[in-house]
Amino acid sequence: MSGASQLLSAVKQLTHYVAAELQTPVAPEVREFVSELTEKGRPLGILFYGSGLRGGIQSDTLLDFYVILDKQSDWPRSLAARIGNALLPPNVEYYEIESGGKTLRAKVAILTLAQFRKLTGFTPWDTTVWARFSQPVRLVWFANKKAEVALIRSVMRAVITGARWAACFGPKKGQAEEFWNALYQRTYQTELRVEKAGRGASIVAAYPERYAALLVPCWIIAGVRFIEEAGLLSPMLSAQDREKSNADWLWRKKIGKPLNIARLVKAAFTFAGGPRYAAWKIERHSGISVPLTPFAEKHPLIAGPPILWKLWRKGAFQKSS
Repeated sequence: MSGASQLLSAVKQLTHYVAAELQTPVAPEVREFVSELTEKGRPLGILFYGSGLRGGIQSDTLLDFYVILDKQSDWPRSLAARIGNALLPPNVEYYEIESGGKTLRAKVAILTLAQFRKLTGFTPWDTTVWARFSQPVRLVWFANKKAEVALIRSVMRAVITGARWAACFGPKKGQAEEFWNALYQRTYQTELRVEKAGRGASIVAAYPERYAALLVPCWIIAGVRFIEEAGLLSPMLSAQDREKSNADWLWRKKIGKPLNIARLVKAAFTFAGGPRYAAWKIERHSGISVPLTPFAEKHPLIAGPPILWKLWRKGAFQKSS
């Protein structure tokens, strides 16, 4: 097969796989939440991912959505929040709805389509978006066919970016899952998150056929030369290539945590529903209820310190034995 034919075949294979995965049905609770979100603004599409997708919806599950917009003004929020989202994306908001006698909770990140395209590519210093969307995801709502195609292509770009980095960090010769495991070990290290050891490996282990099917077509599209023998893959990367990749990644690792800290600072001013989200998280982890007055919800920076002091006195932040 010629190089052009091989590339065309890889693009078709990846497009078919990603489009089918995005269209996989989701739980009724997810569809209900999405219906509520579409009434809040004018999204181009809504993507569902994370633990609620991988493990199902339990009583303490926090659903994860990305709302993709055409422009910042398509989602109702303050001017400061729109500016914050333009300068340091994404913004995050928290929502609750009642469904079937239980409370459903969701964390909603917001990006424009232009931001989504950029952040799923290979060059940005920020690794969080493409790393998220190289993992399983569902396109649970889209405005029209043009938006659907654009979102499918962006998710494909995220998977290709992940696979390209996986070639740099994986073994000189190994199975597909070893390359993806090496990638997610690196990406989790760049983020300001507390994760159990082996979290990335558990994600890959839950979808072994998916990750095995995606790696080779992504490498072909990304221009990664490789040898495949007896089910083992060997990227043809020189020592200089690997050294450069590690140097490039070191900068991403150095920048990753400060970026996350900056987003947390920004969230103090732009996180819609933040007080309710914090109250739920505290009660979930400590068992201590956090009563929120209307004033506390509207002015969290003023009301927060006295509430935190009361929680500390009740032992909310003590480590369990």
